[in-house]
Amino acid sequence: MRVRRPRACIIVGLGINADAELAQAFIMAGADASCVHVLDLIADSARLAAFQILAFPGGFSFGDHLGSGKVFATLFKRNLGSAMGAFVSRGGLVIGVCNGFQVLAKMGVLPDVSGSGEQEVSLIHNDSGLFEDRWVRVSFDTRSRCVWTRGLQGMDLPVRHGEGKFVARSTEALARLEADGLIALRYASPRGGSPVYPEDPNGSDGHVAGVCDPSGRVFGLMPHPEAFIHPHHHPDWTTGAIARGEGLLIFANGVRAARDAS
Repeated sequence: MRVRRPRACIIVGLGINADAELAQAFIMAGADASCVHVLDLIADSARLAAFQILAFPGGFSFGDHLGSGKVFATLFKRNLGSAMGAFVSRGGLVIGVCNGFQVLAKMGVLPDVSGSGEQEVSLIHNDSGLFEDRWVRVSFDTRSRCVWTRGLQGMDLPVRHGEGKFVARSTEALARLEADGLIALRYASPRGGSPVYPEDPNGSDGHVAGVCDPSGRVFGLMPHPEAFIHPHHHPDWTTGAIARGEGLLIFANGVRAARDAS
């Protein structure tokens, strides 16, 4: 029987700090959200079976020691890799935002083109050498398999990261992501044409801001859609031109997909 309100498991602890905002986004999108400490999930991985969505928030897990998301990715993959694989195989959805995207990439969960679970891409230090805290324009690839971005074209979203430059192993690997419909969104220029700094705040290969796996249900992105779920979150809200918190559309897509899959 289809669930009326999918349940979202929001991973918390060990330096994650954007969990409350992410939980609120899912609640507003029509899901029930529970914040679960990663060590509690490790102690009882069977808890994951009660959820339809698994979410990795932003923050600074383990203080970004050894590279953003690296230690957390190792901890999660070693202890919960099999449970997460089973979760995705039965139709579960996964999203990672900022540090959460870094974790999924370094776990080998994204983009997982080969299906081997080996790391294929990374997020490294911004070309600017700075921690970038600004609003950017993103465009969504309508050819992408990503269920989270279905029907979306473009929106403004905030970024706040020091290691957000998306890099693939090679030009050929990046082209494969494109050909397979795994690039979900890119940094864009409000002026049109190819974005330049700070429109692309980190110098990502192909201006990539987010990718999905071949199923389209596992998704990671560096911008923060949970930080734009109310019109007044946008810096231009006082002009009256901002009608809604557009980041909420991403979560509405995910909740809808989870409901349809149950």
